[in-house]
Amino acid sequence: MERKEVSKSVLKRLPGYLAYLKSLPEGTMVHISATALANALNMGEVQVRKDLALVSDGGRPKIGYLRERLIDDIEQFLGYDSATEAVLIGAGKLGRALLGYKGFSAYGLNILAAFDVVHKEGVSEIGKPILHVDDLPAFCRTNKVLMGIITVPEAQAQNACDLLVANGIKAIWNFAPTHLDVPENILVQNENMATSLAVLSMHLQAHMKEEKK
Repeated sequence: MERKEVSKSVLKRLPGYLAYLKSLPEGTMVHISATALANALNMGEVQVRKDLALVSDGGRPKIGYLRERLIDDIEQFLGYDSATEAVLIGAGKLGRALLGYKGFSAYGLNILAAFDVVHKEGVSEIGKPILHVDDLPAFCRTNKVLMGIITVPEAQAQNACDLLVANGIKAIWNFAPTHLDVPENILVQNENMATSLAVLSMHLQAHMKEEKK
């Protein structure tokens, strides 16, 4: 199926579909419809149907999708079937945790190395190199890396971002709690823990108010 351009909101929903499809016990559901998927995830059927049509042409009226084929179609669309290699700046606790997380391979992400100006050079617990940030330009050129991950403190984030962009990085996964200024052709995905916590807190407050009524 020809790859189509989709919105960020669709891209955020696709991993949820994939996780549910993979969670189903083997052999229990050969086919699955958009309706069944929408009901399972408590989502709108029309939205799910539109999303699936963007990534797979395998749906059949009254039958639905072959589950295994739909899994393959979503993984291929998201690029999980091909490795994206990345570098990470900031080898503190969060950076080392990400560097050591083996589950990224299931999503096509391979963090090649971490870079830092403070933490001692060496190797991580799973054998990946931790290098001085001065080594990053040569490393990116040699390995043709296009993705960077930032896990440095807020005050250092823009400098880390500028360094990545200057060395050919086209996509940045930012864990620092700050806005990054980048050229128009660079994509930044922010993981804002404060925002996520605020959403959770508001949900809990609303739930507690309902219980008191």
